[in-house]
Amino acid sequence: MTTDPAHPDHPGDQDWRETLRARGLRLTPQRELVLAAVRELRHATPDQVHAHVRARSEAVNLSTVYRTLEVLEDAGLIKHAHLSDRAPTYHAVDDDHEHFHLVCRRCKKVTSVATGALAPLNETLRDRYGFVPDAAHLTVFGTCEGECCPDEHDHD
Repeated sequence: MTTDPAHPDHPGDQDWRETLRARGLRLTPQRELVLAAVRELRHATPDQVHAHVRARSEAVNLSTVYRTLEVLEDAGLIKHAHLSDRAPTYHAVDDDHEHFHLVCRRCKKVTSVATGALAPLNETLRDRYGFVPDAAHLTVFGTCEGECCPDEHDHD
């Protein structure tokens, strides 16, 4: 099994190189650095990925990061979500954990939730409207109960 030296235990490591090759794409150091950064950072903007990559290689500029993110997303290795009104946030595709995001408007905490939690809604949308949502691209905004926003959730 081939593994990514930056993340040896990641479940998809034996496949990412094969995925790129199958699409006729070269295995470049920049692609490896960007993919490793996305995996390590978990949810990262292009600027955050760039800063992470630059700590390892000053030769990689921001435009290279943007192009590489696009290539990796087209190859199905990463996905993006809109977790704010700013730049998209990228995360690695994990075949074992398709998820959507909950974002607290106050503390900005991001929580990943398995798409299975939406099964009743997905069934309703399919049955009533003939529509199958892409739940992995879904972001739900709200506020946390408890720690950051206790007063907003008093129901008395």
